[in-house]
Amino acid sequence: MNTKFSRREIIGLLGAGALMGMMPRVAGAGQKLFRIRTITAGVQMQNTSDTTSLMNAIEFLLQARSSYQALGYEVQTVRVATQPLTEYCEDWSSDRSIEKLLKLDQIATAHQLNFSIGPVITKNLLKKDFAAWAAELIKNTQSINFSVQVASTKLGVHQQTVDVAAEAIQSIAQVLTNGEGNFRFAASAFCPPGTPFFPAAYHQGKPAFSLGLESPRLLQTVFSETSDRSDAKRRLKQQMENLYEPLAKQALTLAGQSQRRYLGMDVSPAPAPDASIGQAIEILTGAPFGSASTLAGCAAITDVLKSLNLKKCGYSGLMLPVLEDSVLSARAAEGRYSVSELLLYSSVCGTGLDVVPLAGDTTSDAIAALIGDMAALATKYQKPLSARLLPLPGLKVGDIARFNNPYLVDSVVMKID
Repeated sequence: MNTKFSRREIIGLLGAGALMGMMPRVAGAGQKLFRIRTITAGVQMQNTSDTTSLMNAIEFLLQARSSYQALGYEVQTVRVATQPLTEYCEDWSSDRSIEKLLKLDQIATAHQLNFSIGPVITKNLLKKDFAAWAAELIKNTQSINFSVQVASTKLGVHQQTVDVAAEAIQSIAQVLTNGEGNFRFAASAFCPPGTPFFPAAYHQGKPAFSLGLESPRLLQTVFSETSDRSDAKRRLKQQMENLYEPLAKQALTLAGQSQRRYLGMDVSPAPAPDASIGQAIEILTGAPFGSASTLAGCAAITDVLKSLNLKKCGYSGLMLPVLEDSVLSARAAEGRYSVSELLLYSSVCGTGLDVVPLAGDTTSDAIAALIGDMAALATKYQKPLSARLLPLPGLKVGDIARFNNPYLVDSVVMKID
């Protein structure tokens, strides 16, 4: 049951422990400091019937996962990303294309992996049929992820595609329980090929792979050891390079064995319900997320990530996904920051607006405005950003949104401004 509370009541409930699922969780001393969130293989599909390329990638991923597990690493997911869909499915907007993609989705689902068909729209195009097609694809598949590109160096912001993306988000929100369909769709800007994180991931060129990491516990541990921010940055850089170097070494071994290119690792400290980046930032700044100093804290972490002497790929920035992080969700419930302020933090970190809960009646124009702001920011700084927005049908700003998805935490529907 969804219940609406005033801000004062929400804060009172937080104090009483009624929303404990949204509060910070401290990692146990025996738990490891990071996980491999994903090993993502990139494949060049010949067509939508090319199951051979997909199966070859799956075989590699199973071997890669086993090799890392044998070394003591936890591997949370394995994923496959293709080149942009239009490069191997010219009639992508037809009903027949969804039938073809269903077969690939079934293979991916059977092997418990996520599958990205890349950006479906890469230019500034007004595709009026895209929203209905996107909703139908999400409704009929379980593992397929995809995106549209809303900015480029040549054209700047793709305003027509921005509008199309907003309409698609509205349509997708209606087809699955709690609006969770938009978990698999994003509007992206300047995300390079080889990005391991979904749904913006896509591939170009010969077979390849990359790693994506989940490391908030590492940040929490390092920041707890010192109150000096410069010292914290130095310690974090040293720890990350020392801990991640063996991952890179094993990746090169796998590349040699498989004839797949190793593209690097996305060092973004992706959070999870039990590993909060919000908590790490609060330890660093000594203040609740959303308070003054949050922006500086985000910038400090990003400085370290960009300075790592490792082969990096993808975003390699600071992720702030509201619905995947218990502390970010709790601070949103307290009204400490808005969606617009979240985008401000992206100016010094990334990855944009990720799994943000919006009111179900948010207009297409309002969604387009958010995507347009993200695209403008990405264009200004030539940095990878994306918008994964979740309008929640039937809910308004201030309502409590509850999910059955193990990767999402309960939260409050956020105000845009």
